[in-house]
Amino acid sequence: MQAIQSNNTINKPNIIIFYVDDLGWQDSELNDVDEPTPWETPNMVALAKRGMNFSQAYSSAPTCAPSRGGLISGQHPAKTNFTHVSGAGIPKAINKRSQLIAPYFNDHLSPKTLTLAEALKANGYKTGHVGKWHMGSYASNSPAAYGFDFSFEKRGAHTGSKARHKDFDNKQFPLSKEKYPPFSKKHPQGISYPLDLVTENALNFVTENKQQPFFLYLAHWMVHVPIVTKNKALLEYYTDKLGIPFPQNADPITTEGQTNPYYGAMVTTVDWSLGRLMSLLETTDDPRNPGKKLIETTYIFFSSDNGGAERHATEIITDNLPLDKGKKHTEEGGVRVPMVVTGPTVTQDVTYDGMVNQLDYYPTILELTDTKISQQDSDKLSGLNLSAVLKDKNKQVTDQNGEVRKNLFWHFPHNLDDSMRGAIRQGDYKLHKYYLDNHYSLYRLYKDGKRFDIEEKNDLAALPEYAQVVKELATNLEQLLAENNAIYPNLNPEHEDNIATRKAVPVVVSSTFNKTRRMAEITLTKGKTPLKEAYILVEIAKTKGSDKREKRGKLVVTYKKLPVEIDSNKMTVSGHVPEGHDAYLFVLIDENNFLVKSDKYKSL
Repeated sequence: MQAIQSNNTINKPNIIIFYVDDLGWQDSELNDVDEPTPWETPNMVALAKRGMNFSQAYSSAPTCAPSRGGLISGQHPAKTNFTHVSGAGIPKAINKRSQLIAPYFNDHLSPKTLTLAEALKANGYKTGHVGKWHMGSYASNSPAAYGFDFSFEKRGAHTGSKARHKDFDNKQFPLSKEKYPPFSKKHPQGISYPLDLVTENALNFVTENKQQPFFLYLAHWMVHVPIVTKNKALLEYYTDKLGIPFPQNADPITTEGQTNPYYGAMVTTVDWSLGRLMSLLETTDDPRNPGKKLIETTYIFFSSDNGGAERHATEIITDNLPLDKGKKHTEEGGVRVPMVVTGPTVTQDVTYDGMVNQLDYYPTILELTDTKISQQDSDKLSGLNLSAVLKDKNKQVTDQNGEVRKNLFWHFPHNLDDSMRGAIRQGDYKLHKYYLDNHYSLYRLYKDGKRFDIEEKNDLAALPEYAQVVKELATNLEQLLAENNAIYPNLNPEHEDNIATRKAVPVVVSSTFNKTRRMAEITLTKGKTPLKEAYILVEIAKTKGSDKREKRGKLVVTYKKLPVEIDSNKMTVSGHVPEGHDAYLFVLIDENNFLVKSDKYKSL
């Protein structure tokens, strides 16, 4: 273990968050257990040698948008109601077989949120975002609206291609001109890489802003679908390594395990990008701190937004074994992620085995940069300060009162019925709450400090000797969900199992709209199940800017949720429709938790 450097002489250290998309815990060589991964990531390993590797690190959600929102806001996705991708839609069942309907959720962070970029900017930092945003429309909720001075949102080398077996190194992707020596000499040799504008813009941001402290949020689009590479030599390298023929068509890869050569090429391309950035930092003087290179004055937080996506349609992308499941699931395969932190005060070449979360980045970076925020904003943060742990791996993660971290939790009321869950990790145990019927499953991941059942194979919830563990974790999970205002799924009245009960759901018999007061009102049939909740959705048409649909200019209709008044005596529900919103509908939830939607009405 190498000694840490002193931070006393460093004037406002730089901050870089290197965020990979869908990189699983077993997709790199950082935490490689069981069968070795075939994907080579020497720069990630070299980065860990310079700092601290976290073997039990977690994202705050099993999908990308809420994890990114949690990262930049420091608040749990449940608290901001930003719990999945493509929000602000009309609640509906995912398919005809669904018993549950996911609740309405936000498609962006509230502009009132004090982001990490805004906090650092107020402290004199130049702030830059490069790559994927996915926290709202670029038109109305762009990185600039959340404190970023610079933003580059294009996909770079991740630009898709239907002819992925032959569209290599073309005019759009000339070979990159290396300016920096390789960070790791163990990288696959003799391979050149196509130009990646995501990487190039990140390098340019560092070079152009080194005269002042900077914060770079580098959010790679890789290794998300489409699973494609522009690097023929690297694809050949992996087909040779796997002992399979070079692809002759664009057919999906359907062999089990980690056998997709396109995916391997993507993982190693991200590793190459990391190496380019590290090489720049190693070879560039820090003009603000004479005698030091940027590598000595910069903290780097490396991680992934969620666990690996194992499949897409018929294609097998990767395998998260020994972890169970993957993206969109609260199992370990969906939320456990690789994580490395390096920097001036970080102990080098060590592994920390305690539980940490990406929500911890915000308070940690505030501490490392001596950035102050109001007590009101500080109270909203969901993570804990890791700075003491970064200096000494024998320390424990504690809150402001010195209390040791007790647990982490997740809230994901989306996807298929069985995936709609809450989950809590506490000590050696992991408990899942199934929102479909509110039952629990319990797994013991570790025992006596050693791996025990990280595969989550042996459900202990029904065993009498674990009844107290289930009770304690369930109580703590319920408290955390309540404290963070978690919004739960509702029952689908159209599901065949609900035929008997759905006869009692609310029924709309008439509607009116007062154009002068812009008040909408519906009247319900008497004798049906009373309402426990209702709201009105007003239509907003906008261009989605968080993915490729922005280029096509495709309008996607989204909705804003507004409060209503319920008059149980008159059997009416009424709400105000603001100017500029031409259409609206009511969403009703009865006391049996069934969700019913009115027709869509015009307010013209």
